[in-house]
Amino acid sequence: MGPLQGFKVIEIAGIGPGPFCGMLLADMGADVVRIERPGNAGTGVDIPDRFNVLIRGRESLVVDLKSTEGVQLVFRLCEKADALIEGFRPGVMEHLGLGPDECMAVNSRLVYGRVTGWGQDGPLAPTAGHDGNYASIVGVINAIGAKDGPPNVPLNLVADYGGGGAYLAIGVLAALLEAQRSGEGQVVDAAMVDGAASLMSLFYGLFAGGMWQDERGANLLDGAAPFYRPYETGDGKYVFVGAIEPQFFAELLKLLDIGDIDASEQHNRSRWASHIEILELAFASRTRDEWASMFEGSDACVAPVLSLEEAPQHPHNQARNAFVELDGVIQPAPAPRFSRTSTAPPTPNRPATAAELLERWGSESD
Repeated sequence: MGPLQGFKVIEIAGIGPGPFCGMLLADMGADVVRIERPGNAGTGVDIPDRFNVLIRGRESLVVDLKSTEGVQLVFRLCEKADALIEGFRPGVMEHLGLGPDECMAVNSRLVYGRVTGWGQDGPLAPTAGHDGNYASIVGVINAIGAKDGPPNVPLNLVADYGGGGAYLAIGVLAALLEAQRSGEGQVVDAAMVDGAASLMSLFYGLFAGGMWQDERGANLLDGAAPFYRPYETGDGKYVFVGAIEPQFFAELLKLLDIGDIDASEQHNRSRWASHIEILELAFASRTRDEWASMFEGSDACVAPVLSLEEAPQHPHNQARNAFVELDGVIQPAPAPRFSRTSTAPPTPNRPATAAELLERWGSESD
């Protein structure tokens, strides 16, 4: 089930953006097999398979890629695969004898997807790094945080998953579409630093136009605006206000019964500090859940800030089945959704044998 049903993908196991891309493709119906290295891969992250949500929906095959037999097995899979994705530093796959030239020699239609931190070239390409490093040099990290405080860490969502895994998936899908027309595969170079920069496109445009200040906590979408920021409630929890449009801001003030703020002064920056003080006092007068109940169904753009434990219980999330339970682990459901080629519920990662896999993919087994 899913729009990618029938597509075969080889995932050379790694951490971060690679498995996230593999999960996205598997969630959409692709037949993805993870090639796992024997023993401890030295990733620095030890997550039992049951709780490693990123590896759901596919089979895992343990292969020694440093052996001739292991390399030959990957080649045999490449003969029948539509795509291969890997997340090593530049040159590692070539050193193993499994670079794009070698793999595409056995299947010219193969899409070879590569995700790295710094890209396949450039002065930093051979060096180590992680999400925050890549996001730092393109301006992301400096832009997030309170005005008088240090930069905040946006988890590893910006470079690893947004700029890395998601962009890799987009690139692989685009290359697969093109291959259907041309009959030829190609290499997709998804660098997390490039993807993180791409995610900042709006803000670079605003900055160039003089509509964004190059500092934290001073702009429309970074917490400086009273109509787009979190507010602490009377029970020490938070709601998030996102009333950017004037009609939504007016609705916010109406429901809060605030007469001390002139809605026409919404974008007057000289008023922002006083507006924040007034709204802080208002939201401190009730609990988070009381505010959530009061604003529910309105256009004031107010939402409760929920924890990981609370989010799956929210009525809207439950109505949309936004979370699923797999092997006792509550986790986000596959996204996006499709009207005709609907996706199947995710399944646990499961071991595979080379013989079974080669038979299913249409290759003769030994």
